[in-house]
Amino acid sequence: MPTVYFGTKDEPGFDLEQSNDLIAVRTRSGRSITRTAGLVPTPVSAELEDSTLVAAYPEAGVEVYRVPIGRTSRSLDNRKATLRMSSDVRFAGGVLVDPVAKEPVLYTENLFIKFTDTTDPDDCIAVLRDSGLTVKNEVSYATNAYFVSAPEGTGQKVFDIAANLLKRDDVEYCHPELIRQRARKGVFPQQWHLKKTTISGVVVDAHVNVEAAHEITRGAGVTIAIIDDGVDVDHTEFGGAGKVVAPRDATLQTNDPRPKDPYGTGPDNGENHGTACAGVACANGTMGASGVAPEARLLPIRLSSGLGSQREAEAFKWAADNGADVISCSWGPPDGRWWNLNDPQHKQVFPLPASTRLAIDYVVANGRGGKGCTVLFAAGNGNEPVDNDGYASFSKVIAVAACNDRGNRSVYSDFGKAVWCSFPSSDFGHPPFNQPDPLTSGIWTTDRVGDDGYNTGKPADGDANGNFTNSFGGTSSACPGAAGVAALVLSVNPNLNWHEVKDLLKGACDKIDPQGGNYDNSGHSLKYGYGRLNARTAVELAKPQPQSGITISRRFDAPIPDLQTVSFTLDVPDNTPVEKLTVGVKLKHTYIGDLKITLEPPANTGVNPVVLHNRAGGSTNNLKKTYDEVTTPMLATFAGKSCRGTWTLKIQDAAAQDFGMLLLFSLGLTFIHPDRLLRTSETTNSKRKTKK
Repeated sequence: MPTVYFGTKDEPGFDLEQSNDLIAVRTRSGRSITRTAGLVPTPVSAELEDSTLVAAYPEAGVEVYRVPIGRTSRSLDNRKATLRMSSDVRFAGGVLVDPVAKEPVLYTENLFIKFTDTTDPDDCIAVLRDSGLTVKNEVSYATNAYFVSAPEGTGQKVFDIAANLLKRDDVEYCHPELIRQRARKGVFPQQWHLKKTTISGVVVDAHVNVEAAHEITRGAGVTIAIIDDGVDVDHTEFGGAGKVVAPRDATLQTNDPRPKDPYGTGPDNGENHGTACAGVACANGTMGASGVAPEARLLPIRLSSGLGSQREAEAFKWAADNGADVISCSWGPPDGRWWNLNDPQHKQVFPLPASTRLAIDYVVANGRGGKGCTVLFAAGNGNEPVDNDGYASFSKVIAVAACNDRGNRSVYSDFGKAVWCSFPSSDFGHPPFNQPDPLTSGIWTTDRVGDDGYNTGKPADGDANGNFTNSFGGTSSACPGAAGVAALVLSVNPNLNWHEVKDLLKGACDKIDPQGGNYDNSGHSLKYGYGRLNARTAVELAKPQPQSGITISRRFDAPIPDLQTVSFTLDVPDNTPVEKLTVGVKLKHTYIGDLKITLEPPANTGVNPVVLHNRAGGSTNNLKKTYDEVTTPMLATFAGKSCRGTWTLKIQDAAAQDFGMLLLFSLGLTFIHPDRLLRTSETTNSKRKTKK
């Protein structure tokens, strides 16, 4: 039973076990063993004719089958032996499964490894070479990180290789590439989620006030990345010059994001999901479906690779490097059966692989010119704790739950501390839970053109041409809806950092279902997060508020000698208490992993020295960075304090052979403008009066 560590050696791992009824087959041609699409069946396909296909990974040419077990059935070993005789079969072997869900977890003979930032890159390569590993590519979103392969035929020994490497003091993360089935989070007048409307004679008033928000902005100037199973970019609602930018197929490494697998790898039986998600976020609204941010650009990324694959991590980097402001992800680990409260799946924990976690770290640190991309994930459709989902519960993303057309929680929506907000979506009536039938069939949005999508051309399912569907739903629909609101916010105020957007959305929520929501003293509900988003409120809050401040900057062009410590000072004359303090550092150096940079404030602040940079970055040559309360939480302690006095920037070169030069050191002091302070006070008093 191999143990996998997605985190550091000090964080807990998780076990996998061998299945007794699953068999994995990988072909050389990439074609299916059993799904011959009209070709003449082969003798080897007979080995699996009594089996059930339970998972497919077309990008790797791998399929997983469940075979019957019993006295009259052929054994797993006999089937494997026969399959291996085929010239097209590259691998036929056992399958590891999750001990709780019993679902397959495919392992490749690849590993993700990250050495500590201070390790010399030449030493990293030497360790990999001595371990018999080949570098497939150097990971660019993290320092000293590599995607490597073991020799073909290594098999499950790849787990031992990873475990032994993780024991090294110079290795921070190391895990095999594990791939699971990626679970989709999905089960004009019709767009009740955008405005109050009447459908089939029934008034539906459970919207997010998008029509009112469009009086201020429709999302122009913002780019939304949809990472999903493919987007039909030929749809009229995604037409127009400049609408689609930087399209990508992250799995096939091409620039064509269109759906490709006619069979599909999930419950949709085809790659229909991404087109619907993209429509909810940013469809033009010219032919029948408006997105929440119809004038936003669409950056479509097709990702059919399994959950946890290296391609998954690379998709995030592509989005950030190609101009995404907002990234929407309506997928994640498999969901439990929402109607079965005793489903063991509800207790299953799915950790976030280090490879993907570091990629998300990269996009929030480097996207949007350093202001960071806003990343949203669907909370999940299992009626289970979202906190067990390492993707949606990651602190640097926004987890979006689903609420229904009656203004209550959708029966399937996941819940928990990590839920940040909710957005309207579909629902089901379920008498055992006292859940009434919904008023509508779901969310009206774009579908793949013609008969390829959810709607094959039936007016009852959308429109007669098959270009729209009226029943999209799940937290799959809620997530891109919230992403559209984030795009509206950034359209109004592009200077906001990712964490400011997240905090703003918190304040832009309406407290729906006040009785059943059980909101705590901080205004948070396990069901709804901080409530249902209100797009008009969000864009009003996003309008730049009056502020005042000063920036004190000095150019030094002074040397940073090897193995020495040097100090540089700035004097702050203003005695006004600050709302926020930022520190700017620009330097040239041949190896910034040698450097420790500390900010020493004046004694009158009562704050201890703050470490800004502690030998991170490895062999990166230069450093140009603005430090704030998010990148350096200690800087938040200066809020409300006077910063008058002498500030010292101390730079220590802690290792031999490299040197550099400090170019610039600056302090940014932001003060609360009196008008803004008055406005804040009036808002607070108003809320207090309302509560009375």
